[in-house]
Amino acid sequence: GGDHTITYPILQAVAEKQGPVGLVHVDAHTDTADRALGEKIYHGTPFRRCVEEGLLDCSRVVQIGIRGSSYDPDPYKYCRDQGFRVVLAEECWSKSLVPLMAEVRKQMGDKPVYISFDIDGLDPAYAPGTGTPEIAGLTPAQALEIIRGCKGLSIVGCDLVEVAPMYDVSGNTALLAANLLFEMLCVLPGVKTM
Repeated sequence: GGDHTITYPILQAVAEKQGPVGLVHVDAHTDTADRALGEKIYHGTPFRRCVEEGLLDCSRVVQIGIRGSSYDPDPYKYCRDQGFRVVLAEECWSKSLVPLMAEVRKQMGDKPVYISFDIDGLDPAYAPGTGTPEIAGLTPAQALEIIRGCKGLSIVGCDLVEVAPMYDVSGNTALLAANLLFEMLCVLPGVKTM
């Protein structure tokens, strides 16, 4: 659904009940800018606002699939300075992400975790219907490995954002997004799957 700004108020509500949470964030972008188009609340800023408000357990934040152009010579410095693990898309090319997710499960432990999945984390060959596509992204199979790799975590919420129907001429992006959301429902605590 909506743009990545929606995750900010969701995490405010989640943290009010759970305290700071871990985050599995799949995206082409870190969404940690201070301002975008002069605004502090924008789809490129939500995770900086979350850090500022103490909504995230920064030692348990992993960002997967990050890539794309930037105006900054060191675009991931802010994330690293907060203690985030940033997994660039090129570290994922041509391989299974099952080993990565084993590491992520250890990092997250048994404390609350939120999953935030921006559809532009996937390559636009698979998900063209988004507003900020970036080439050389993740595959649908890798997306499944990430989501299924979250099974067993103490997941307290999840979202899938940035699907833009007006750019989704074939409908493939919506189909992919719906399937990924179904997969997220399947890894929620207490859900029985075959």
